[in-house]
Amino acid sequence: MDNIYDASSIDVLEGLEPVRLRPSMYIGNVDVEGLHHLVYEVLDNSIDEAMAGFCDLINIKIHTDNSVSVEDNGRGIPVDIHKTEHIPALEVVLTKLHAGGKFDNDTYKVSGGLHGVGVSVVNALSSLFEVEIYLDGKIYYQTYEKGVKTSELKVIGNTEKNGTKIHFFPDKSIFNNVDFNYDILTRRIRELAFLNKGIKILIEDERFDDKKKEFYDKGGIISFVEYLNKRHAIIHKPIFIEGNKNDVKIEVAIQYNETFKEKIFSFANNINTVEGGFHLIGFKAALTRTINQYAVNGNIPKNMQEKISGDDVREGLSAIISVKIKSPQFEGQTKTKLGNSEVKGYVESLVNEKLGIFLEENPSIAKKILSKAVDAARARDAAKRAREMARKQGSLLDSTLPGKLAECQYSEPSERELFLVEGDSAGGSAKQGRDRKFQAILPLKGKILNVEKARFDKVLHSEEIKNIITVLGTGVGKEEYNIDNIRYHKIIIMTDADVDGSHIRTLLLTFFYRQMPELLSKGYLYIAQPPLFKVGKGKNALYLKDETEFSDYVLKRVCDNKKLAYGDDYKILSEHNLYIFAGNLSEYFANMNNFKIKGISSDLIKILMQEGIEDSTFLRNHQKMSSLRDSLHEQGFEVDELIWNEEKNIYEIIVKSSKNGNNGILKKIVKDDNEKPVKIGAGLIYSTDFQKSLILWKKIMKYDHPPFKIFKKDNKNEDIIIEDKKRLLSFLIEEGKKGINIQRYKGLGEMNPDQLWETTMNPEKRNMLKVKIDDEIDTDEIFTILMGEEVEPRREFIQTNALKVGILDI
Repeated sequence: MDNIYDASSIDVLEGLEPVRLRPSMYIGNVDVEGLHHLVYEVLDNSIDEAMAGFCDLINIKIHTDNSVSVEDNGRGIPVDIHKTEHIPALEVVLTKLHAGGKFDNDTYKVSGGLHGVGVSVVNALSSLFEVEIYLDGKIYYQTYEKGVKTSELKVIGNTEKNGTKIHFFPDKSIFNNVDFNYDILTRRIRELAFLNKGIKILIEDERFDDKKKEFYDKGGIISFVEYLNKRHAIIHKPIFIEGNKNDVKIEVAIQYNETFKEKIFSFANNINTVEGGFHLIGFKAALTRTINQYAVNGNIPKNMQEKISGDDVREGLSAIISVKIKSPQFEGQTKTKLGNSEVKGYVESLVNEKLGIFLEENPSIAKKILSKAVDAARARDAAKRAREMARKQGSLLDSTLPGKLAECQYSEPSERELFLVEGDSAGGSAKQGRDRKFQAILPLKGKILNVEKARFDKVLHSEEIKNIITVLGTGVGKEEYNIDNIRYHKIIIMTDADVDGSHIRTLLLTFFYRQMPELLSKGYLYIAQPPLFKVGKGKNALYLKDETEFSDYVLKRVCDNKKLAYGDDYKILSEHNLYIFAGNLSEYFANMNNFKIKGISSDLIKILMQEGIEDSTFLRNHQKMSSLRDSLHEQGFEVDELIWNEEKNIYEIIVKSSKNGNNGILKKIVKDDNEKPVKIGAGLIYSTDFQKSLILWKKIMKYDHPPFKIFKKDNKNEDIIIEDKKRLLSFLIEEGKKGINIQRYKGLGEMNPDQLWETTMNPEKRNMLKVKIDDEIDTDEIFTILMGEEVEPRREFIQTNALKVGILDI
């Protein structure tokens, strides 16, 4: 076969074809992150209008059909004819890559979207894209599908407002999942509201009744830094620095708290520069220099005079650095690092000047900050001495590896695994069961120190932590830590399935997150998933990882041996078909239990499904909703009159109470007096629990014709009659458990070495969870709540989430 490579082999992709062919090049990936990036691209255009001074209101909606609309009150994308393309400017913006108003310094003085690919990429990756422009008293409208124009730009009405509204449906053929997450969007919106004070951003998720928020902040990044410290005891009110240097607008907010951690977030043109850049370098240099200069000027007592490093002055610091610049240089389309070297000098100069003045004018605050830095310096010195002592004793870093470590034979870190195992018993099993070539075992004795409550010098006194540091080889502390020296590329936490095991795992996660965060960012940290059950004996034994898998096994077993007759004519279900029916029943009742936990009557949900509610079409129909209300009333529910929701264009019903069994007594269907009665509306109907229950209910109803008759496949035994589907499921589960040996593991030490290898350590069969950080601010907050000094936030967290716990091993 000829392999000809000539001019005919070269493809030229026109318009938005490259985006659909290689979407990950433009939005990062086609998973959750890429999906939400579509909203950010549209939102960033509205924010750019706001930064230019033409917009102060942005409205974002997640609609019930999983589409999203973003509307602003800016100038509106131009609709006049483009002078070189000879088509409306709006069409140029939506169909041409690298087209937009960000390339000159007049249309937008400052902008986050610099590549001109944002909204056109959203258009390309949407199955339907609608745009409305409110301009000069008219409403202009146009539609696209997958980046291709499906209607000409036309006027569809008159208006008094100005701005742009974009409504898009993500293309299901591109994205793995098109289910937008309200919380993910809210995090980014909160960030933007802090960074652009005075802008009001509204977000509403029409799939739920209670998911609607308004973000409007006059405090700007001062409020942002207060938000970061909301779970901490603070030392002083925020210090705010702002100014302009050579057309670069600089804002800095600083606030110290009583913890030992630093939280610094840097932004350039509203983009979160997670890898920092020259603005962050300039801030750090200025902070260290200014505080040291204040100290050497004789402003502190002799007993506080220590040599203070940059790490010392940043202990307990929360800070936001935001710069807005005409022509920022970002590293790549992902924009994670600012490369404008001149910004370093601007930030450094401004912070030196303004912070120096603040410290001179506020000596009490200055003394508190200095005192904290001095304490940090002394702790650093104590930690240094602790490290030196540990080395002399042969127990840290470059010293001999701990005797309890069972080392592996391979030397290449990328091929090596380290299991951190709870207890000597499990450690012994793991050592015997492992593959010595590439798997190392380090048993841990008891619970390690909670590093969230301890300063670094105290951390180094923990024997178990010293062993972990030594074995990993990275060193610890900012002076010595180097992730490149790590000796294993898989560190696997393997603990028991009980409460103590969970606590040990959480303590280890806290240590790694606080002291070695790059283990998480580089994907080196894992959690082993040992099985929870063993069923059967000997070679025929089967290991099941959790309750769901165990339930599935039990149902499969009984369905292989039984037949089910249903309906008046006794149609037969057996084997696979019976197993599918039983599995649907199990899922259905588990889902209905979720409503019970939320205080919603399962009887109410059954009625809604029986009445045929599936989507908002039913909710818009006055006759159907009236009939539903009457039906609920007849069946003992206390209900209000129909309510017309003009904003959502649907009818709603408030249900206050339900009949308790058959005795006619009314009871509240909410859990306590603080909770509201149930609203039958879009929020309930489009909830995951209701939609899932509806799908399962439809499948079940084909066979839900009691009484049910159960008999063996060989028909030898007499029939068993069961009156309803709930009792049927209970019977099947109990029958499935008969005659098998069931062992429920709580401790790894209960397993033999060969069992531990087969179920948990064998790379070809095991299941492991990779630990990663989705949102740094939320992650920091959850560690603070669960592991920090304050008891009340932890109590509140437990009370809020207690009902979500299924099975608890104590």
